[in-house]
Amino acid sequence: MESEFGNMSLVSLVAGESHICGLNSSGYLVCRGSNDFGQIDVPEGGALEFSGLALGAEHTCAIRRSNGSVVCWGGRGLFEDDVTKTVSFEVIVSGSNFTCGLTTNNFSVICWGPGWANGSGYEIPLPPILPGPCVQSSCSECGIYPQSESLCSGYGNICKPKPCWPEMLVPAPPAVVPASPPGPAASRSKALTKGLLAFAIVGCVGGVAGICTAIYCLWTGVCFGKKKVHNSVQPTITRGEPTITRGGSVNGVGGSNNSISPPSRSSTIRRQGSRIMRRQRSGTSSTKHPERAEEFTLAELVAATNNFALENKIGAGSYGVVYKGKLLDGREVAIKRGDTSTKMKKFQEKETAFESELAFLSRLHHKHLVRLVGFCEEKDERLLVYEYMKNGALYDHLHDKNNVDKSSSVLNSWRMRIKVALDASRGIEYLHNYAVPSIIHRDIKSSNILIDATWTARVSDFGLSLMSPESNHDFRPMKAAGTVGYIDPEYYGLNVLTAKSDVYGLGVVLLELLTGKRAIFKNDENGGTPVSVVDFAVPLIMAGELAKILDPRVEPPEMNETEAVELVGYTAMHCVNLEGKDRPTMADIVANLERALALCDSSHGSISSGTISIVSD
Repeated sequence: MESEFGNMSLVSLVAGESHICGLNSSGYLVCRGSNDFGQIDVPEGGALEFSGLALGAEHTCAIRRSNGSVVCWGGRGLFEDDVTKTVSFEVIVSGSNFTCGLTTNNFSVICWGPGWANGSGYEIPLPPILPGPCVQSSCSECGIYPQSESLCSGYGNICKPKPCWPEMLVPAPPAVVPASPPGPAASRSKALTKGLLAFAIVGCVGGVAGICTAIYCLWTGVCFGKKKVHNSVQPTITRGEPTITRGGSVNGVGGSNNSISPPSRSSTIRRQGSRIMRRQRSGTSSTKHPERAEEFTLAELVAATNNFALENKIGAGSYGVVYKGKLLDGREVAIKRGDTSTKMKKFQEKETAFESELAFLSRLHHKHLVRLVGFCEEKDERLLVYEYMKNGALYDHLHDKNNVDKSSSVLNSWRMRIKVALDASRGIEYLHNYAVPSIIHRDIKSSNILIDATWTARVSDFGLSLMSPESNHDFRPMKAAGTVGYIDPEYYGLNVLTAKSDVYGLGVVLLELLTGKRAIFKNDENGGTPVSVVDFAVPLIMAGELAKILDPRVEPPEMNETEAVELVGYTAMHCVNLEGKDRPTMADIVANLERALALCDSSHGSISSGTISIVSD
């Protein structure tokens, strides 16, 4: 199929099962490949006729730029639907034998096609899904979506996707005026008529737009700050080719074709991910307890924990002790009770942490974040109620004194450790890239990564979290906060906080997973002197001696696992670079860990068959 395109210049390209379509530099739609079902028989249309494309196994769909409707062809004629002809869409995406689109009118999702179980033209019962992420940008290249500011609740804009095509102008029908003798008076009359006609057209269009805007605002509630759920579409992230080394120097593209090069060689990073249908939810808060969680009485929580009995204590958080409890309806929960000290400073810290965690978790909903069930606020008592994580904290699995060999823990396998790392990374990526406004956790560590009954890892404890400043700007809070061994040295030393501070903490967790050692541990070789896992592991990774640091409780990695573990090691090394600008983004880290997990699941995987991501700012 590549040869069928020849030297054609394309600005976008979408692949189906056995055919490919794209828009060339002139704006014409071009399709190549199999045509067994008419999937490359492009309907007649001129330049700039189509915009968004979606390809399935046997069909093709495209959005008409003139009115946003969708036209489909191929697929045995089973994709023609009245809904697609009358509804305007912002974006479309296809599965093998169905297509879904995001509507312009109310940002709902409609799906159609023979493979859609609920029938054709079915609207999925989801909250409104925004056509892109809210970003701190003027969107100067392609412009912003209308009502972008209100849809993002004042936190950024939603940029229109690339490529940017010129607006399609539909000429107005010529005005019919009675014939009159030529002369100055007739010319003035003709000019005046044209001016009035143009004014009337513009006025009508503006009036209709204003009415639609008002109706939309009233319907969604965004004009009154009532819109709380924001669904972001994961963007495509294009990375540049230069790469970094431990020292922060920039290298060109290079390295062996058959194996991972040591970090002194280049390691390219590219974000690998889906675009449209990987959606994650967040929202904004405008009240003291946004989207208020379930409120419990103190008596209910006292009963649930048997009066906070010592045997129910399961841990401690940023501002208090955590107890296991069982509610009257049978739900198992974890209850965090704020410090009951009467000292004013302690009370203020407890109040701040309580409000912070309640504010954030009330509006954050993600598979890899611990879910808040409710809260209690009575007199001086401050309690938060979470869903119970049956398998405890990652820290306990790694550092339990009874964990002595492979059979001691489910996490004593490289695949499971990489999966846990990926789960946690996805949770942090959500905080950084998809929450609105974005959030810096500030206390990423293995004891704040909890594992549920299905061995899915989730990030917890938002007591120290802060809303992120504007994109690419440093933030200087009153004082550094975090945990020794995990805290970003740039943040601790210079009091400069960015999202890269979380990346450093995650890098330490990755090294814990690889070595099985605590963030700070006593090194027997140095007479029991405390040493950080960063200082212990990074020099050996740089020297290409990763095998020397691997946790002996996990069996040596097999062929494909070796490459996966190496990839995790090099990723961790870059995460703990001294300067934040030299660390990868969470999107890059997720891409690498996805690649590593795929290698573990493959019997003949090879890193050389895919690009890896380690690109700094």
